[in-house]
Amino acid sequence: MTTKRIGIIGMGYVGLPLALTFGEADCQVIGFDIDEDKVSSLKNGLSYIKHIGPERVKALRNTGHLQATTDFGEVATCDAIILCVPTPLDEHLEPDLQYVETTCRMIAPHLQAGCLVILESTTWPGTTEEVVQTIIEKYSALRLGKDLLIAYSPEREDPGNVDYGTSSIPKLVGGLNAESTDAAVGLYQQAITDVIPVSHAKVAESAKLLENVFRSVNIALVNEMKIILTQMGIDIWEVID
Repeated sequence: MTTKRIGIIGMGYVGLPLALTFGEADCQVIGFDIDEDKVSSLKNGLSYIKHIGPERVKALRNTGHLQATTDFGEVATCDAIILCVPTPLDEHLEPDLQYVETTCRMIAPHLQAGCLVILESTTWPGTTEEVVQTIIEKYSALRLGKDLLIAYSPEREDPGNVDYGTSSIPKLVGGLNAESTDAAVGLYQQAITDVIPVSHAKVAESAKLLENVFRSVNIALVNEMKIILTQMGIDIWEVID
């Protein structure tokens, strides 16, 4: 899928690098955010994320490849929308999908026929189908399989990693149908080196969950070992090496 304009919603540590990556691949990108300070910074060619230099933002602003707005009516000008909104845990340690749900309700009335919607936010398997598709179809006249494409592609940002960036980290993509998968693969291939399709959005959602759990368990293991070995007078770094 070669897009005319890509809308990225949520200009945080996931959305901004993705927007810059697409922009640097000569795509037209518009960043959406409800935070007026972030939008103002981008319009002025400034970066509010420590590991992202303002020169990247300024260069794309000057060429017109990156725009920013708080006006969600501009969604109507995009033929692909990528959701990069937060999914924190609530007080019961359960996924809080309020940002995903609110965003879907905000964009649905403005989506044009044939538009591709991709969720990148970390969440539980089934969210793309049960939440994103349900809300968009409720608040718009679009229908999956007819004039709407929906996919999931987990964000895999590793801020500050000098060896891997957004364009070089392998990208998983799973659609709610084959047409959605193909469209999402084509979209990301414009800017990302290695795009890997999977059989369904639920597989991509599960892969993200597994990656996060795997990382969390290993970090916890090493932290526990450090406490134990330090008390025994053993250098954990030598053990790891």
